[in-house]
Amino acid sequence: VQLQASGGGLVQAGGSLRLSCTASTIRTYTIGWFRQSTGKEREFVSATKGNSSGRFYGESVKGRFTISRDNAKNTVYLQMNSLKPEDTAVYYCAASRRAISSSVSYTDTYDYWGQGTQVTVSS
Repeated sequence: VQLQASGGGLVQAGGSLRLSCTASTIRTYTIGWFRQSTGKEREFVSATKGNSSGRFYGESVKGRFTISRDNAKNTVYLQMNSLKPEDTAVYYCAASRRAISSSVSYTDTYDYWGQGTQVTVSS
């Protein structure tokens, strides 16, 4: 499956952005969002399972970010509110058909990755 992340940009602290991850197909895939800032490891942000049975969030984004999916459009969205400068990173979406609830936050769970979109939050 091919993935394309989009929607990144420059926003002031407290603002919002919506990222999109469009794929050739997502219906049977768990789609995850990860982010990576300079000099840091890739960090889990959020995930949604293929049957929409669960939504998962990293601790640093709980209550601020919301993940949703539109299987008809083969698109997963990440609504990011109350953005902070520490949210600045390249955001990647990824897909997996073998993820279980306990594994959605691990990068090696995912077999397919998009190219990333830059999010920059200014203070």
